[in-house]
Amino acid sequence: MAVVAKWMCDRDNSMFDNKKDADAYDKMLELAEGFSALLQQHIPNVDESKAEEFGIFLAKNKDAVMQACKGRVEALDEIDSQPADNVRPLSAQAT
Repeated sequence: MAVVAKWMCDRDNSMFDNKKDADAYDKMLELAEGFSALLQQHIPNVDESKAEEFGIFLAKNKDAVMQACKGRVEALDEIDSQPADNVRPLSAQAT
């Protein structure tokens, strides 16, 4: 019987085949949490789920956002042309 190592993200239980991808995903979620909190702090009546969704969107597209902040605003146009994220959380079920 073979043993297959998997790494699980603490924040949403997503599973990864290697530690590098798991760590990168965890950092992205941490950044998304920061963006969401900032949005909720400065726009008091914003819906919590929408703030979280926007935080994740910004975190997933952080490179384009950083380029736009540095003056290359057209980098934001590239966001729509990027492929959709295909990482989905796995639910643990006992069989």
